[in-house]
Amino acid sequence: MRIDLHCHSTASDGTDTPAELVRNAAAAGLDVVALTDHDTTRGYAEAIAALPSGLTLVTGAELSCRIGGVSMHMLAYLFDPEEPALLAERELVRDDRVPRARAMVAKLNELGVPVTWEQVARIAGEGSVGRPHVAAALVELGVVPTVSDAFTQDWLADGGRAYAEKHETDPFEAIRLVKGAGGVTVLAHPAAAKRGRTVPESDVAELAAAGLDGIEVDHMDHDADTRDRLRGLAKDLGLLVTGSSDYHGSRKTCELGEYTTDPEVYGEITRRSTGAFPVPGAGGA
Repeated sequence: MRIDLHCHSTASDGTDTPAELVRNAAAAGLDVVALTDHDTTRGYAEAIAALPSGLTLVTGAELSCRIGGVSMHMLAYLFDPEEPALLAERELVRDDRVPRARAMVAKLNELGVPVTWEQVARIAGEGSVGRPHVAAALVELGVVPTVSDAFTQDWLADGGRAYAEKHETDPFEAIRLVKGAGGVTVLAHPAAAKRGRTVPESDVAELAAAGLDGIEVDHMDHDADTRDRLRGLAKDLGLLVTGSSDYHGSRKTCELGEYTTDPEVYGEITRRSTGAFPVPGAGGA
């Protein structure tokens, strides 16, 4: 089985619609794909309706968190999307995205970059607006060559010249909320240092003690030595190890299935979840 547990659609900051994502996942030879848009479950219905035969969909989300002044992302899988407490927290994070993006536009204007809110909103479309949409606007203006190049201290990285904070969930609270909604939690790309400051291993240990299920080890932002180190950390802490593409369509260079998750780990994720179940494809349109 080929299993990719971290993918984004136009419901947040990907460039494939949810329907295109599942069709492209099947074309890429995946057996299981997870839809993990930022702080939203809005793409579920479209993805399920289009799900091809032979492909299973894992519903999830990537939750925006912060610990000790460090931004981090928590992948949540197979939770009940209507559970009130987790739903309220996701809405709180999403509602803060627009004023945050507007603040980044204002900071860029102060730096002499002629980006506009209208441009960023056009790029975001119906998705949850975020830094990648602002970064795409910088690419359009020729300020940086790629979206990744916008995530530096010069521009949009944590603490960068045009960075603006938004509401982010305490990760211990995120674990509690996801567990309360029957879901499973995995710390996303925990050592992606080029994105900014990363969470210390001591904090990962505390999160594991609080119920964190796993860490995303095999990821494009982790080199071989980092993956080996994280595997050792996961073993020491009794955490599951996942791998995934963090696919964003044409917005990033990674391809569907570039990194994958072991089928036994996927099986354990499904065994631990009680809020939702993987959706088998029925030959959607």
